Amino acid sequence: MITVLTGASAGIGAAVALELAKREHQLVLVGRTPAKLAAVADQVAAVTGTAPGTFQADFAVLDDVRRLADELLARYERIDVLVNNAGVMTTRRERTADGHELMMQVNHLAPFLLTNLLFDLLKESSARVVTTSSRAARTGRLDPADLSRDRRRWSGWLQYGDTKQANALFTVALADRGLAATCLHPGVLDTGFAAGTFFMKFLTVVPGMAEPPEAGADRIVHLVTHPDGVDHPGRFFVKNVPATVPRTMTDPELAEALWSASQTACSL
Repeated sequence: MITVLTGASAGIGAAVALELAKREHQLVLVGRTPAKLAAVADQVAAVTGTAPGTFQADFAVLDDVRRLADELLARYERIDVLVNNAGVMTTRRERTADGHELMMQVNHLAPFLLTNLLFDLLKESSARVVTTSSRAARTGRLDPADLSRDRRRWSGWLQYGDTKQANALFTVALADRGLAATCLHPGVLDTGFAAGTFFMKFLTVVPGMAEPPEAGADRIVHLVTHPDGVDHPGRFFVKNVPATVPRTMTDPELAEALWSASQTACSL
């Protein structure tokens, strides 16, 4: 199985890489920081005896995503699994050089662009697409006409919820287009994610509130390897079970409006 994994250089992504290496997947690791990516690649090679493919890309730069897609298409004749795992959370409002709010670009627009650029190959390969969302998607109040919240009240957690809702709706739209697409809440994990926020500091300090990254990795691996990843297209999983979620995460009309707005934002 040729598996492309984004956000592979640390945290949950690194744990996913090691678990899939044990299951003899041919891994293609994508990360932002070359040194960290190389360290994970060395760990994978120690398990498999073969160096995985590694590709550097910063999802805050859409041209990096376009280059990544070109390189993947040039090297691989098929892709069996795409794991959209790269993500960011910040309480400081930032805008990328592409003109988008940082979290919306990294968490949604970049994987949207990558998946679309690989779409034909993924379809030909009968690939699975697994996207790391979050239970924060339930709080999302996404407006496809205002993805960066330029015309609405902004806070880091509000925007993060919007991006995770976007992950869920993107999964719905991919399933409607014939891909075996699922997404999931990986759990509250002690990975250093959103480390500067009081909320995450609290969860990681109180015993039993946060799980190790391997717990979240196991949930991603479940959708990569188990029939659930094919049998429940468009669904949002919690602890390896399709979850009942608000209509804001499943509405096909909202999913299509988001798709159209994302195409425009990515110049597709």
